Amino acid sequence: MTTKPALDVPGIAYGGDYNPEQWPEEVWAEDVRLMREAGVNLVSVGIFSWALLEPSEGVYDFSRLDRVLDLLHQNGIAVDLATPTAAPPAWFFKAHPDALPVDRDGRTLSYGSRQTFCPSSPAYREAALRITGQLARRYADHPAVVMWHVHNEYGCHNAACYCVTSAAAFQGWLRTKYKNLAALNEAWGTTFWSQWYYNWDEILPPRATGAGPNPTHLLDWRRFCSDELLWLYRVERGVLRAAAPSIPATTNFMVMQGADKVDYWRWAPDLDVVANDHYLMYDDPEPEIDVALNGDLMRSLAGGPWFLMEHSTGALNWQHVNRAKKPGELRRNALAHVAHGADGIAYFQWRQSKAGAEQWHSAMVPHAGTDSQIWRDVVRLGADLKALAEVRGSTGTAEVAIAWDWNARWALEAPAQPSAELRYEDLVRSWYEPLWRSGVAVDFVRPDADLSAYRVVLVPALYLVDDEGASNLTSFAERGGTLAVGFHSGIVDENCHVRLGGYPGAFREALGIRSEEYFPLTEGESLGLSGGGTASLWSERLRLEGAEAVLSYTEGPLADVPAVTRHAYGRGTAWYLATRPDATTLASLLACIRTEADVEPVRIAPEGVEVVRRRSPSADYLFLIDHVGKGAEVAVAEDAVELLTSKPTNGAVVLAPGEIAVVREPRRS
Repeated sequence: MTTKPALDVPGIAYGGDYNPEQWPEEVWAEDVRLMREAGVNLVSVGIFSWALLEPSEGVYDFSRLDRVLDLLHQNGIAVDLATPTAAPPAWFFKAHPDALPVDRDGRTLSYGSRQTFCPSSPAYREAALRITGQLARRYADHPAVVMWHVHNEYGCHNAACYCVTSAAAFQGWLRTKYKNLAALNEAWGTTFWSQWYYNWDEILPPRATGAGPNPTHLLDWRRFCSDELLWLYRVERGVLRAAAPSIPATTNFMVMQGADKVDYWRWAPDLDVVANDHYLMYDDPEPEIDVALNGDLMRSLAGGPWFLMEHSTGALNWQHVNRAKKPGELRRNALAHVAHGADGIAYFQWRQSKAGAEQWHSAMVPHAGTDSQIWRDVVRLGADLKALAEVRGSTGTAEVAIAWDWNARWALEAPAQPSAELRYEDLVRSWYEPLWRSGVAVDFVRPDADLSAYRVVLVPALYLVDDEGASNLTSFAERGGTLAVGFHSGIVDENCHVRLGGYPGAFREALGIRSEEYFPLTEGESLGLSGGGTASLWSERLRLEGAEAVLSYTEGPLADVPAVTRHAYGRGTAWYLATRPDATTLASLLACIRTEADVEPVRIAPEGVEVVRRRSPSADYLFLIDHVGKGAEVAVAEDAVELLTSKPTNGAVVLAPGEIAVVREPRRS
């Protein structure tokens, strides 16, 4: 395997998007002075600068960028230099109006924002590679440049274009996948609704129609759109690598609530540094759970440490209500990302804009300037990250894995499911949350991943799974592992074809049960459970075929029918949850499942204190974060040292309300 180039920045990287073109040049000197005061050692530059770098086609002006990079280098600040291809200039669209994207209703969208291009447009691709080549050749040897930032948030606004160019590209993608129309017609089930195709050019993107779409057509379209964007990344990265093979390349994923545009399992191997943008939702009552879940997912995608390319110091600008962060939340959020594997912490953006579409998006230097709580928190965080330099390179130690798959998510959330209330993220988070509260470390895995490192594998919402993934998961239990499967999982194969013979399809034998009919529950409807809890969202007529009932329904048409089952399978155990239990019951079940498998929390801590462990060959690093503001005392090793204060612990850490501690415990052979 070829070794990927690494990011050459000492300790934990710290900084943000730097957009000096928004400001008079006399502000730049103040910027670098404040960066040094805050401990900033890396900034992303040039992300949205295409119109200034290439004011007309083939005419370039790099004088401003030259001065910026020189100034940063002179002040010891490294640069993540971006290709500006997320925002083509107006002149490009005047010359190439056919490069504008078209939505599923057939409307051509205008320029005047960002990502206003069709990913399949040949004109866009040519122009993007041209500016990328100019940057690569000019700055490959610049001493400030330590990483390439390719594009920005691929697919954020233009993941799908439905124009004729995209239709032709989709047809080509399908030809490569299926080879012939007979195979496509079989995979898509086109005998239904007279959808049989006789020529490739008859196949269109899933544009708006008068009825529901073919689910396999829609799924292949989502796969195509992800691959089309990945191709754009690969060709830009190829230009950069040819000019500077030792400089790592990255792009910023969007692993956060509601973002489902691309299949990041396919993308992650192509990045030298796996990076993410993460923003909190204003209506999430416990956003710290989202930070943890997506941090664990990012660490799993990266196979180790990753880079937080963007998050916010405070309020956003694009939600219904853009709330400010609570006292201490900036610091808790950032250090929680580090706890879950981030070796770099960066923000959008360095200085808050006074004009433009994101003028109300918070920044490291806010509108109020340095006489502000945000700036004081930014400076304090810089000192924290400097104190944590030795944590870089350490990683997680999970014995529990959760199966996560973008194909399954896309298929589950397509129209015409048994219930429109099924939301992939909600189902996964409901299983993740009690583990997080208990201090149990979690990885995320592909269904076909190597599972040998885990004692427990959870499958909350794997509606779609291919034969390889299903066999891998059931074999895990057969070999002695503990497998727990949620309702409506294993139902369809990779072509969205239902596995016949009873539900849950691919997992029926391993689970020792058979379900013959679903009974989805309406909003507000619930059923009693034999353990005293309640069930909501889903139920099914299930019978035992070797499994034992753990909980059963106590009322309704399914009274006495099993709702939760346990089955001895091979040398292991397979559990099935045929409903969504209330939070207390689900937490109790998951505690039973992982305790039976001898999985213990990282460390026992009071309620509201998050405990996360990163491990290096010589030490464990315990992150203790008080999210509820009550303060706490946590036992640690007698010879442990608290890194943020450099003080010995003498066997215990006392957290002040809302505070954080990071403890180094030496590992003993």
